[in-house]
Amino acid sequence: MLDIKWIRDNPKALVDALVKRSWSADDAQSTVEDLIARDEARRAHLSELQVKQERRNAASKEIGNAMRSGDAALAEKLKAEVGDIKAFIQNGEARERELDKALDDALAVLPNVPLEDVPVGKDEHDNVVKRIVGEVPTRRNWVKEHFEIGEALGMMDFERAAKLSGSRFTVLKSQLARMERALGQFMLDLHTTEHGYQEIQPPLMVRDEVLFGTNQLPKFELDLFFTPHGDGRLGLIPTAEVPLTNLVREEITAHEKLPLRYTALTPCFRSEAGSAGRDTRGMLRQHQFYKVELVSITDQETSLAEHERMTQCAEEVLKRLGLPFRTVTLCTGDMGFGARKTYDIEVWLPGQNAYREISSCSVCGDFQARRMDARYKDKDGKGNRFVHTLNGSGTAVGRALIAVIENYQNEDGSVTIPEVLRPYMGGLAKIESK
Repeated sequence: MLDIKWIRDNPKALVDALVKRSWSADDAQSTVEDLIARDEARRAHLSELQVKQERRNAASKEIGNAMRSGDAALAEKLKAEVGDIKAFIQNGEARERELDKALDDALAVLPNVPLEDVPVGKDEHDNVVKRIVGEVPTRRNWVKEHFEIGEALGMMDFERAAKLSGSRFTVLKSQLARMERALGQFMLDLHTTEHGYQEIQPPLMVRDEVLFGTNQLPKFELDLFFTPHGDGRLGLIPTAEVPLTNLVREEITAHEKLPLRYTALTPCFRSEAGSAGRDTRGMLRQHQFYKVELVSITDQETSLAEHERMTQCAEEVLKRLGLPFRTVTLCTGDMGFGARKTYDIEVWLPGQNAYREISSCSVCGDFQARRMDARYKDKDGKGNRFVHTLNGSGTAVGRALIAVIENYQNEDGSVTIPEVLRPYMGGLAKIESK
């Protein structure tokens, strides 16, 4: 959530930021004007409430003075005035809550402001390649996509998954199931033992206010799955970013404890409401998938350096697996709602003859912290400031499985297991059809 004081002081900057995010200039201008008008109405109301409260306090003292001086008529007149003021204040406090909610609701649907060095563009075609790691081999005529390989091995079953749950689900069997588990364990071990992340096993269902904190609500409600709980509901997490980031919600963290670095391997659940017809074959876009998430909580001064560090931690996974990839800086039109800057890591898939996203690492500034009321003690210990939050995939386990299958496929239909995974596979060097 953006700071309304910053918006008041920098209305043109917000209009420009929204235009960079593909808003029309007219919509951006009217939105900013509406926000400022809402804030001015709220501030005027608060000022009037304060004047009434000061008058109530003064009149209460005057009543005592009038009673001590024996002026009963004046005392009664002042009591009536105080009664009227109390009624006004009571109604005024209810009105204050209404004005606060209206302003918060309007702020809640505004995206974050991109950093100055983020390339301006409309969509993925305007993203900028930052680096390329590994050589893309010449495509051989026998190369297949992951679902063709998996089905031929008898270890990837979409038909039975559809019988169980419908489309966008997969049943993995035997050594492919084991390799997906191995990939998750390898990533966790790497991030916890070499990259300094603390492993967390979080809840997989969370409250609405937790989803609001990491900006899944209200904008992306249709992308979520919910289950009834008591008189309300709980949402299934679309990513472990949600519970990990909210570990510091409504708290003040000591400065010396920062940065906090968390990682988790969890299933993730997404309705994919906006992706009808996209990636319908195979495992690329599923309603349920596993992902290793990276989350950092930092102070304001170190968040940009942490962003570079986090991205390198995610890249290291692919380097150890021997997978070609490239890292791109997302343009303003392709960047996520809560991000100030995002790097996407795209792994090479020979079967598709294309790079596909396997990780997205974003720095959010204090955007999420304001929604969560998450702060830290300043270095001098005198004041509190909002933390900065970062999140990234370290990486998507299912997509890593796809990349390994396609990049390590052999002409006979077998799949060679990368060296780094073999200790997790009981020493097995190759997956072959039985």
